[in-house]
Amino acid sequence: MQLRLRSSDSKAIHDELSARIAAAPQLFERAAACLDLSALETQPDEALARELFETVRKVGLLPVGVAFDGTEAINTLARGLDLPVLTQFRAQSKASQPPRPTAVASIAPAAAPPPPPQTIVEPALPTLMQHQPVRSGQRVYARNRDLIVTTVVGAGAEVMADGCVHIYGVLRGRAMAGARGEVTARMFCQEFHAELVSIAGVFRVFETIPPELLGKPVQAWLDGDDLRFARIGG
Repeated sequence: MQLRLRSSDSKAIHDELSARIAAAPQLFERAAACLDLSALETQPDEALARELFETVRKVGLLPVGVAFDGTEAINTLARGLDLPVLTQFRAQSKASQPPRPTAVASIAPAAAPPPPPQTIVEPALPTLMQHQPVRSGQRVYARNRDLIVTTVVGAGAEVMADGCVHIYGVLRGRAMAGARGEVTARMFCQEFHAELVSIAGVFRVFETIPPELLGKPVQAWLDGDDLRFARIGG
């Protein structure tokens, strides 16, 4: 996953991350994290960067690298920390970011690095049909296509698609559409009890589902960088 920091205040980072992880401890426990420092006001020096990495470790995540921001400074910092430089999950310029009080801008599953220009794009495949219940601990992934589940997605189960995800039954687990960054992908389900929904890496964990969505037909989509939910036909 990629973790974008907006503040170098270790206490603020610790408190906010602790609260987010507490909402879904099984999802984030000892999860590998790449730190994106591009949203900070100034590039941290090596001592401050080590402090930030240690703060992330204290909440239970495992920092494994820093995100590339297009500057040589980040390469120098990574060498000093003896860590790799990894491709950014969703690159955004600081100028486009409105000021926010939160210390952590995003904590999201990291997307695969983009292919080199010479890579041949895979053709779209027919929709993957899943007719058996997806049970706890199982994962169904529709690579380069949509996914249709005609039955239940149980608690602790995960369904993913590079395109849209359609669930014509109960969603109690996790659903991820646009798994490789397709921002126009959507998630649809017949009965909403989700643990987590993600569109192109922007996600929301549900500890308590809003009454207007609970058990209802629901769709989810991206509006810019905001993840939206609404009843289908409502």
